[in-house]
Amino acid sequence: MRRHRIMGLLGALTLAAATLAGTAGPANATAPAAPGAGTGVTPPAEFGTDWHDPLTAAPPVARPATRSCQVTLAEAQFRDFTPYRGSYVPPTGCGADGWAKVVLRLDGKVKGRQYDRLGHLSLGGVEILRTSTPQPSPDGITWSVEKDVSRYRDTLSRPQPVEMLIGNVVDDTYTGVIDVKVTLTFYAAEARTGSTAPAETPDRVLALTSPDVTTPRNTERLLAEVYATGSGGGCEEYWYMTTPDAAPYSCKAADGPYREVRISVDGRLAGIAAPFPTVWTGGWSNPFLWYVTPGPRAFDVQPVLYDLTPFAGLLNDGRSHRIEVSVAGVPAGQSGWSTPTNLLLWQDEAREVVTGSLTRHEQSEPRGSSRWTPGAEHRLDTEGGHELTVAGYLDTSHGRVATTVTRAVRNTSVHRWTEGENRDALTATWTDEESVTRGKSTTRTTRTYTMDGETTLGAGDRLRTVLSLGDAADTVTLRGGRVVDRVRLDDRYTGDATYTANVPRDQRHAVGTTSARYRLYGSAAGGGCYDRTVATAQGTVTVDRRRC
Repeated sequence: MRRHRIMGLLGALTLAAATLAGTAGPANATAPAAPGAGTGVTPPAEFGTDWHDPLTAAPPVARPATRSCQVTLAEAQFRDFTPYRGSYVPPTGCGADGWAKVVLRLDGKVKGRQYDRLGHLSLGGVEILRTSTPQPSPDGITWSVEKDVSRYRDTLSRPQPVEMLIGNVVDDTYTGVIDVKVTLTFYAAEARTGSTAPAETPDRVLALTSPDVTTPRNTERLLAEVYATGSGGGCEEYWYMTTPDAAPYSCKAADGPYREVRISVDGRLAGIAAPFPTVWTGGWSNPFLWYVTPGPRAFDVQPVLYDLTPFAGLLNDGRSHRIEVSVAGVPAGQSGWSTPTNLLLWQDEAREVVTGSLTRHEQSEPRGSSRWTPGAEHRLDTEGGHELTVAGYLDTSHGRVATTVTRAVRNTSVHRWTEGENRDALTATWTDEESVTRGKSTTRTTRTYTMDGETTLGAGDRLRTVLSLGDAADTVTLRGGRVVDRVRLDDRYTGDATYTANVPRDQRHAVGTTSARYRLYGSAAGGGCYDRTVATAQGTVTVDRRRC
């Protein structure tokens, strides 16, 4: 199965969908359902022209019980690659900037025929949302995305220019105009309810619009967030399946599929991370997998976070420094990755200048190798990894504070395919282990991403995709060696969909089942536990179950 051939075919299909009778939940809403029960809806024998609007099993953003103010940030119809530009003014009725929470909500609708599209929204140059769109139906679909954007308080506290773009193409074939409205809801901090502004809100947020940046001289904590996405329709959208040049496969990368997102300060490696293997809503050659339940993070692309505090002593000298982001493993000169970056800074209000030093910088030799074994079924085995430890101290108004950051990333994968790629399969695991010790507090996070799937093109041009995805994280916070907090995330998706390729839509006889289960435990979950499962068959929601 030549990936470019199949993807071109899918783009030309009339992708049909509509809303079922009843309420179609937003992307992260909690639709009414009896705990432990199915929906009682009998699915059709195969996909028709109606199915449920997109939704995910993820929890809605929790909101405090305080007065609120809403601002429309953007309202636009995207037909091409012309960005929406507007102006933002903070609300006046919910406090100047000390809000308890700020929630962004995107409401979208689209109908006709269209690809999935990648979009972003920035405020004063600071990217606050990266998202992708579902594929529509002739009758139209609606969806929504929510995100807690409280950490951008510094940016939100002042009037700012707004820019939003969901790049799109509308012509006689691809007719879907993407219609979106984005709002911000501000929740006031009111002592009578016990709701206060988030303690960890940065004092400053800087968009890294060029590598050269000058940070405030009294910075005492510094994080970088990178919205790293491999996309654009080329082979880097499927970077995890690329092969070395010698292997007979349609997507090439000289060094194989190992990728690593890196950040450097003045040319010195400052942070490493495993990229999340996002599967967009047209991914793996089979949109029937994604019409109702998108893969993890597809609607809310989460940034990679780096703690750069060990470098703050160097950066606080008042001079310009270079902070750069790169993706290791991408063939030289090949496009496909986007890495918009924000710097989040906390300042020592009692000092004009905070001094310090970088005291430790150790890294292993980066490893990334692929071994191709030819045969009737080709096989590519890939292993890669890298470790980095950096440490430094700062002399603050509350004493000397030392910070040590250790990170280790690893990837293993087995890619199998036949001549002509009529069978194409991947089993892969990525781990990203991080430990940050700041003073007497240590936070350890283990992230694990998994992908196990196969696409086959069989007799009668029946194309079948079976795929499982996993997004897991375990975060433990210790103080004085004692566990004071723990958060566990386990977001899993499974899907199995089949249709007849190379025929008109009404002859595809598509069938498909999907299941998405999102589990969250600890302080990040309301009541300490969130567990929701959404299952579908032929586009009908058959299970919407909550166990907590």
